[in-house]
Amino acid sequence: MKAGDAGPEFLTGELEGSHEPSGIVFAVLAAMSGTEREYIRDRTLEGHESARKCGKTIGGAGIADESMLSMTLHLREQEMSLRDIAARLVISKSAKKGQHPSPATVMRMLREHDEQAAAELASA
Repeated sequence: MKAGDAGPEFLTGELEGSHEPSGIVFAVLAAMSGTEREYIRDRTLEGHESARKCGKTIGGAGIADESMLSMTLHLREQEMSLRDIAARLVISKSAKKGQHPSPATVMRMLREHDEQAAAELASA
């Protein structure tokens, strides 16, 4: 750097560090977009919490039924991967009828089942 060169230095945040004066506009816009993203995320989470308090579910329509859960549990006992389990299952209701669920959906089904079973054991 030459004597007399000056530039902004951010002490905290996403843009922490020194920046060239010519890049200050970019730095400010990037900082503003990061702040806006956090604001949108916070408002979304507040909306979800408010909806839950009113008894509304968050997310899409459920695709799992008892037969799909039963088959999922059976395949898990055979120590199959989530991807392999998902490939063997077929959605029988909703707009996705005839398609395979995602591995994430299979994982969510198993987690919800396990949590419900644990809650039943704890209350017994």
